[in-house]
Amino acid sequence: MRNIITLGLSLLVSSQALALEVVTSIKPIQLIANEITGDITKPKSIVSTNASPHDYALKPSDLKALQSADLVVWFGHGLEPFLESAVKQSKNVLQIDQIEGLELRDFDGDSHKDHHGHDHGSVDPHFWLGPDQVAIVSENIASQLSDIDPQNEAKYQANLAAFLQSLEKETKQIAVRLQPVSNKQYYVFHDAYGYFEDEFGLTPKGHFTVSPERKPGAKTLIKIRTALRNEDIACVFSEPQYTPAVVDSVMRGSKAQRGVLDPLAIDIAVEQGGYVAFLNQLATSYEECLTVKN
Repeated sequence: MRNIITLGLSLLVSSQALALEVVTSIKPIQLIANEITGDITKPKSIVSTNASPHDYALKPSDLKALQSADLVVWFGHGLEPFLESAVKQSKNVLQIDQIEGLELRDFDGDSHKDHHGHDHGSVDPHFWLGPDQVAIVSENIASQLSDIDPQNEAKYQANLAAFLQSLEKETKQIAVRLQPVSNKQYYVFHDAYGYFEDEFGLTPKGHFTVSPERKPGAKTLIKIRTALRNEDIACVFSEPQYTPAVVDSVMRGSKAQRGVLDPLAIDIAVEQGGYVAFLNQLATSYEECLTVKN
C-alpha cells in the first residue's frame, strides 16, 4: 500500500514538473494564448491589468517566470521595451511583430506586410484589437506549442480550429451591430483602436494622446473642446486605466455622450471564450455610446 501511495505521489510530482509553462507579456495576449492551450495549461501574464505595458518595470518574480517558461509570447520593442533583454534568457520566444505575413498598421493609418527593416516606433502594436491579426497570431501560437509539446499537438490544433470559428462568427455579428453607427464621429483617449476601427468601418474624429504616458497638449485639448462645441461628435471615450479628469474638463458643456473603452480587458476572465467576450465588450461600448439617445 505504501509503495502505491509513493508511486502516486511521484507521478503527481512528475506531472506537475512537466506542466507546460506559457508566459505572455499582457492580458490580451494571455487571452489569445489561453484559447489555444485550453485545459492543458493556463498562460500567465507579466503585466497586471491595473498597469500599463508602456512604462512597466520587471520584478524579480517576473524574471524567474520568463526564465522558466516553455514559451514566452510578446509583441516586441514597440510595446514592451522592458522585456527586450529579459526574453533573451527564455527557452522559446514568439515575438509577434516578427511573424511572417502579419499585417501591422503604421500609426499614420497605413498597413504593411512583413515589415522587417521598418522603424518599429511607427508600428501600431495594438494588434489584438484586429480579428484578422489575432487569427494569424493564434495560428503561430498553436504551431509553436505543437513543436514544443508534440504529444498535445492534436489538442492545440483542435482548440485553434474552434477559436477561429468562434472568432469569425463574432466578427460577422459585430459588423452587423456596428454598421448603423459607423458614420458617427467620436474621440478616444489614446491612439489604440485603429485595427478595430478599420475592421468595422468606424469613423474616429481623433484622440487625446498618441500614447497614454504622454499627457495631452494644450493645443490638442483646445481643438477637441472646439470640435465638441461646434461639430456633431457623438461620443468621447475614456479608459479605466487612466484618470478621466482631462476628459471631464474637455467635455464640460458638451452634448456628446461619455463612454469607456478598455483595451486591456480588465474585467474579462481568462477562460475559453474570453477573447471573443473581450471583442464583444468593445463592440458594446461603441454601440451604446454612438447610438443617439432620444
